[in-house]
Amino acid sequence: QVQLIESGGGLAQAGGSLRLSCVASGLTFSKTTMGWFRQAPGKQREFVAHISVNGIYTNYGDSVKGRFTISRDNAKNTVYLQMTNLKSEDAAVYYCAALRLYGPGRSEDVRYWGQGTQVTVSS
Repeated sequence: QVQLIESGGGLAQAGGSLRLSCVASGLTFSKTTMGWFRQAPGKQREFVAHISVNGIYTNYGDSVKGRFTISRDNAKNTVYLQMTNLKSEDAAVYYCAALRLYGPGRSEDVRYWGQGTQVTVSS
């Protein structure tokens, strides 16, 4: 049974930072492309970032480029999302994702989803 357990969400001030973590189990983490998506109320789920199996390649959604950093620790089966210079529009539920491939970051390429963690940004 695959589980993706996110943590680290919460309330941050605009301009502040948060780091999300996602611990994976039940899959071969070191051979799995991992990513983050987010969904704000009334909006479609949006690609945030993903990272290749060895951590060398990363890709980001346009709205977070230069502010968010994805990383992974294969020894800990964990993927991280460091979020800096947070904006009100970053408020959403953030989902950890295990993807079938390192591609354009489409929801259709996600094999497994986490349960989500809420990020709230106060201005």
